[in-house]
Amino acid sequence: HPLLPDFFLDDAPETLVEKMEQHGATPAFRPPTSSATPLSGGPIENTFDAIKAVINEDVIKTTQGIYQFDLSGENAGVWFLDLKSGSGGAGPGQPPVKADVVMTMDSADFTKMFAGFRLLKPTMAFMGGKLRIKGDMALALKLEKLMGRMNKAKL
Repeated sequence: HPLLPDFFLDDAPETLVEKMEQHGATPAFRPPTSSATPLSGGPIENTFDAIKAVINEDVIKTTQGIYQFDLSGENAGVWFLDLKSGSGGAGPGQPPVKADVVMTMDSADFTKMFAGFRLLKPTMAFMGGKLRIKGDMALALKLEKLMGRMNKAKL
């Protein structure tokens, strides 16, 4: 199997690039610089790009759910994660069909939850009122298990 990028690193991508360069490595990617054209979704778009990269047949087969994220705060917007139909998908806007689970939270908390599972665990976010869930709670738990598995893949 090809190696997959690790999207649950503790450090920001810019910090990792600096560390790699200090040790003589040439990073395979360059995070956008502040002088570059800003991304429409910023950290949220980057998170969903990372999620899209790890969606595969097994994830879709075991999850079978469509998630909608209603984000508020600095990077407010509606995003979806389709782990039910075809080859799956993720991106901005409403899901192509009605979502099984709708999660409402601040965009900064969303980034913490997906970018570094240890920074904000979904269960703790829910218990602390930072995450509101409407819909199928069993599917919401499947997403947390998926996030945990993706985080454990980090070596």
